[in-house]
Amino acid sequence: MMIVPFLFQAGIISLSGVMAPGPLTAVTLGKGTESPHAGALIALGHGIIEIPLMVSILLGFGHFLESVYVKDIIALIGGIFLLVMGIGMIRDARGINVERVGGIHSPMVTGILLSAGNPYFLIWWVTVGATLIVRSIGFGLAGFIIFAVIHWLCDFLWCYGLSAMSFKGGRFFGCRFQKTLFVFCGVFLFVFSGKFILEAAMSLLS
Repeated sequence: MMIVPFLFQAGIISLSGVMAPGPLTAVTLGKGTESPHAGALIALGHGIIEIPLMVSILLGFGHFLESVYVKDIIALIGGIFLLVMGIGMIRDARGINVERVGGIHSPMVTGILLSAGNPYFLIWWVTVGATLIVRSIGFGLAGFIIFAVIHWLCDFLWCYGLSAMSFKGGRFFGCRFQKTLFVFCGVFLFVFSGKFILEAAMSLLS
């Protein structure tokens, strides 16, 4: 396979992964009501976890992440974090000035914590992502670097677009839109936190 068709394929696969509904999408929409640039900072935080992970898989350390215990511990911690965030967003939605709330963490720190605490993010990388990395290195180190940049740009553009859309919607529809979005995102995080915690607990007890 030539590098251009491969990069096109990798870009499509990357977009399909980042556009799938998940905690990162929900929080990006929520924090987008505060700033149109929140998504860019969340993507930067996401990249702080993702790029070293890609390098570790390239160097052969991906098998460590395949451990059931590692995945379960990550799922438990991530589930608790999502639960706290969900409670915070629903509580904040009851505030008078929604624009000044949205959680105690900055968008970049939120991107770091959400990525590090999402077991499905790690599973994607040790399966689908690892396959793409192996194919990219077939074009040399430059192929891997170009692939990594393209993949992260997909994350960056999607998150930035979501936060900009959320910010404009909040300005157009007003405070009620912001409150509704916060409640929606909070409930969404509740669902994922329950899923993470329940699956991890059942796995550890089995």
